[in-house]
Amino acid sequence: MKLGAFSISLSVKDINKSKDFYEKLGFQSFGGDPSQKWLIMKNEDCVIGLFQGMFEKNILTFNPGWNQNAENIDSFTDVREIQKQLKENGVNLDSEADETTEGPEHITITDPDGNPILIDQHR
Repeated sequence: MKLGAFSISLSVKDINKSKDFYEKLGFQSFGGDPSQKWLIMKNEDCVIGLFQGMFEKNILTFNPGWNQNAENIDSFTDVREIQKQLKENGVNLDSEADETTEGPEHITITDPDGNPILIDQHR
């Protein structure tokens, strides 16, 4: 099972203060729009998303079909196949992908400690 590019999506109180803080750690803006209260930042292969007012908890995020530069990769496991494998392994899904579709879709799960995990396929 290939989960794709990994990042952590952080629920922040002030997008600009968080941006300034992470820039001091060597992160640079990679995508997003602070005026819309979201920003993607990168330091080497480490990717974080800053999201103000969009969700309550930090989220572990995987993007099937992408590398760490948000570039398409040829070989990847479709989110619907990941969903099938997770179900076969007894993992409960919080939200499911529509298996009758193709292309962009997502699923969500929660780990045993209550950490949300988003598997978000963009293509």
